[in-house]
Amino acid sequence: MEHGSCVPQGAEVVQTGFHYTLSLIGGKYKMAILYLLAEHGVLRHNAIHRRIAGIPYKTLAVVLKELAADGLVVRTEYPQVPPKVEYALTERGRSLIPLLHSMCDWGEQHRDDLR
Repeated sequence: MEHGSCVPQGAEVVQTGFHYTLSLIGGKYKMAILYLLAEHGVLRHNAIHRRIAGIPYKTLAVVLKELAADGLVVRTEYPQVPPKVEYALTERGRSLIPLLHSMCDWGEQHRDDLR
């Protein structure tokens, strides 16, 4: 795919693939959660919480629910006491990982630009 304008002339940004992608991964924690799941495979709620400094438990629960609703994360609940719930990337979620790697590479190359 050629990397010309993502917004065809006369189209609104909200009607583009760029906007759709941002609607799925935008926000303060979504990309970090996706990246963690890509690196570690399957994680439980508390394991994700420990790895993301400052994220409130409730916020993490909401973001995980959104990622699952968007088909990027699968939530597996095991019927036991206490309940055990694990999160992993779906195939659709894994397809975003090259994009996240590119963003990581860009950040590594440019984070010192303004220092």
